Amino acid sequence: MAPRTKSQQQPTPHAADSHDLIRVHGARENNLKDVSIELPKRRLTVFTGVSGSGKSSLVFSTIAAESQRLINETYSAFVQGFMPSQARPDVDVLDGLTTAIIVDQQRMGSDPRSTVGTATDANAMLRILFSRLGRPHIGPPGAFAFNVPSVTASGAITVERGNKKTEKATFSRTGGMCPRCEGRGTVSDIDLTQLYDDSKSIAEGAFTIPGWKSDSWWTVRIYAESGFLDPNKPIAKFTEREMRDFLYKEPTKVKVEGSTLTFEGLIPKIQKSFLSKDREAMQPHIRDFVDRAVTFATCPECEGTRLTEGARSSKIKKISIADACAMEIRDLAEWVRGLDEPSVAPLLEALQQTLDSFVEIGLGYLALDRPSGTLSGGEAQRVKMIRHLGSSLTDVTYVFDEPTIGLHPHDIQRMNDLLLRLRDKGNTVLVVEHKPEAIAIADHIVDLGPGAGTAGGTVCFEGTLDGLRGSGTVTGRHLDDRAVLKEEVRKPTGVLEIRGATSHNLRDVDVDIPLGVLTVITGVAGSGKSSLVHGSIPAGENVISVDQSPIKGSRRSNPATYTGLLEPIRKAFAKANGVKPALFSANSEGACPTCNGAGVIFTDLGVMAAVSSPCEDCEGKRFQPAVLDYHFGGRDISEVLAMSVTEAETFFGSGDAALPAAHKILTRLVDVGLGYLSLGQPLTTLSGGERQRLKLATHMADKGGVYVLDEPTTGLHLADVEQLLGLLDRLVDSGKSVIVIEHHQAVMAHADWIIDLGPGAGHDGGKIVFEGTPADLVAARSTLTGEHLAEYVGE
Repeated sequence: MAPRTKSQQQPTPHAADSHDLIRVHGARENNLKDVSIELPKRRLTVFTGVSGSGKSSLVFSTIAAESQRLINETYSAFVQGFMPSQARPDVDVLDGLTTAIIVDQQRMGSDPRSTVGTATDANAMLRILFSRLGRPHIGPPGAFAFNVPSVTASGAITVERGNKKTEKATFSRTGGMCPRCEGRGTVSDIDLTQLYDDSKSIAEGAFTIPGWKSDSWWTVRIYAESGFLDPNKPIAKFTEREMRDFLYKEPTKVKVEGSTLTFEGLIPKIQKSFLSKDREAMQPHIRDFVDRAVTFATCPECEGTRLTEGARSSKIKKISIADACAMEIRDLAEWVRGLDEPSVAPLLEALQQTLDSFVEIGLGYLALDRPSGTLSGGEAQRVKMIRHLGSSLTDVTYVFDEPTIGLHPHDIQRMNDLLLRLRDKGNTVLVVEHKPEAIAIADHIVDLGPGAGTAGGTVCFEGTLDGLRGSGTVTGRHLDDRAVLKEEVRKPTGVLEIRGATSHNLRDVDVDIPLGVLTVITGVAGSGKSSLVHGSIPAGENVISVDQSPIKGSRRSNPATYTGLLEPIRKAFAKANGVKPALFSANSEGACPTCNGAGVIFTDLGVMAAVSSPCEDCEGKRFQPAVLDYHFGGRDISEVLAMSVTEAETFFGSGDAALPAAHKILTRLVDVGLGYLSLGQPLTTLSGGERQRLKLATHMADKGGVYVLDEPTTGLHLADVEQLLGLLDRLVDSGKSVIVIEHHQAVMAHADWIIDLGPGAGHDGGKIVFEGTPADLVAARSTLTGEHLAEYVGE
């Protein structure tokens, strides 16, 4: 055969190879101002900018949302009926999209029955494994599931087939759910001594529940005249029936002075009134009452394993499924690797791959029985990454929301390697990020801003890292910021003693946390920081803990309602106009009757995306037109709620609208870096970092002497970290003690005292590896934290 000769001419590029850009034109979602941008495919693009500049609006609410919507449209209308419907983002053109896989910061379900194992399918595989190999054999996989109760039934059933025929049938299903705790692992109990004084009668004021006075409607009228009990008899002398009705009576209609009212037992009443509400949103005295009255204990029957005795008795090589789920995942991976059973080889291979992914991503210290609601935002995000690590898919768009949250500087490099590996497989990786170490690996950088909220929403820079440094944008100017070590640190005014701490992986830790100073608790992820602080510092009236747990609230909740700011504003409007304060609430009498105060009308179109359109009657202002005729300081209530926090602080600070009670709350919101939020912005639109800072602002009014903060730099831009450090300084200088769990080197460098845990994670951690000043830590370089901090401050 003659050798094949190559043409000297360059081949014409194939048409399919020309689609190498994601094009966005005219994006106006949330605060975006007609943004047009082209993003390279199969590259790693990092989106930066101050909090609230529009990063998430562009990446999640526009690009990722449209990709998912288009994928959903490929399914039949029947299937779409079971999927969440999505409206098309407010954008003119979106071109070149690929399948988007979103890995966000949303906390995993906090249902007590949701664990790391159930959330990642590892438990499902373990259940099949034990149902095949476990001895004694107790049943199918459901027999090992703590979410499946055992069921037995018998009776007559009618089969409608040809001639109707009644048959007798029995049915049974073996489940693994512990019947005592119903698969929760803990049993809750209400301490009755915290609800009433049983030596007194109801008429004498026996209740010790906040707000339940002896002359109130509930305690006298309904209890006294219900006929179920004697209000003049001491509670301790109630008969068995009176006590049962008093504590557990189902809601029952009763006649009281001609009115029909509902009588309900004390326990269900307390559960509805207090326990179903967000603890963080409660007033401090209510929160203290709930903490005193409700106790949680490990279930005595299943010993916290959530499983029945049968499920715990079936074992493989002397290990039960409860033992397997309680192991650290890296140890469980080794145990699974040692199983040689050809009959279940494909199952063992899939399980091994999942467990190895946990270890590879730095979560080998977790256990499968860890409740998913207890994971930090960063841990939850990495757990969601696991199913994608071994995927053979290419040309997919992976979208990450600050994947370095909750990561020690030592762990950030590992996360960077994972992101680069996803890219190198031929995928497009879009990352919203603030950390310089993560920005440094980007192929392409998009900086949004220049400010937050209405001052943001435009693209300030596109290009490389070197280009960003010289761009003059807020991010560019602060990219190489480095906090310096203090020349002098504050002297402690006392110590908080922790002795013999053994919570989770802590190993009998003794430590004195200095008071009156800024103390930073640090260490690699899983080293025991949260266990030490949240599990060992005694909770009391003097300790105020601000963690990253999500704020419960509907789209009707906003910063004004959550912080209590709306209360003085409503009263000021009412006083100035001689009307009731309730008129100035969109959830009460002042609400627009057409949209019920929501501001928008939702139209459900079945399988199609639900359409939300501004209410035509109130034009989205949420209030009745008559309410908007009332003014305070020249503004109506809807105009006040549309203000940013910074604007409102000026408005209520002086002049005709001076309102000290409102101004105080607004000043605290500005102090924590939330000046760009609008007062009426729904809480459901806030990021995890914004919610934590909102909680911090509300707690700054509390009278506690010790503040415990869990990674307050979460979601903060480099430029805002300096403002946070100033706030922490002001708290300490006002006489407070501040204890911060933190990985950010700027906060470590600024600390008066550092407590470093480690040396590793899980059973390799749980020890104090360093105590002292930041300068001593840098000088010693004896720990991973010391090495990274020394590198950060340039010593």
